[in-house]
Amino acid sequence: MRVSKWGNSLAVRLPKAIVNDLGLKAGDRLEIVSADPGRLAIARDARRLRAIERMRARALPIPSDYAFDRDEANAR
Repeated sequence: MRVSKWGNSLAVRLPKAIVNDLGLKAGDRLEIVSADPGRLAIARDARRLRAIERMRARALPIPSDYAFDRDEANAR
């Protein structure tokens, strides 16, 4: 892989085999860590997905007659 300049940052293009192995798509977040001197390890960053799952697990049921009122929510 080659490191390229992208604006003020550096970028690396991932080979298709790695993208397929990790099941990546545009917009996914990666965690990159130094594995050994001169070597990197990458993994899909699942912190956001775990946080969303924790929120869903704690969610209270919404009453069937509930209706969101935007004006009421924005009233000061």
